[in-house]
Amino acid sequence: MSNGSSLSLDQLEDRIAIVRDNIRQLIEQSAAQSGAGDEERNADRLAEQQAELDRLTKQRDAMLKERK
Repeated sequence: MSNGSSLSLDQLEDRIAIVRDNIRQLIEQSAAQSGAGDEERNADRLAEQQAELDRLTKQRDAMLKERK
């Protein structure tokens, strides 16, 4: 994932929406799949997406705070 340091607020909002949708899709896929390998792979992908969401959200919040 990119570090997103040069993203505008609108771009950050778009990325956040994309990552949230990715998380939703991964959860749906996890519910439909079975097997230890699938579960571990999905858990890893979910953790990566959650970390990206957390990073983007912090960046957006900092940007909004600077605007005040």
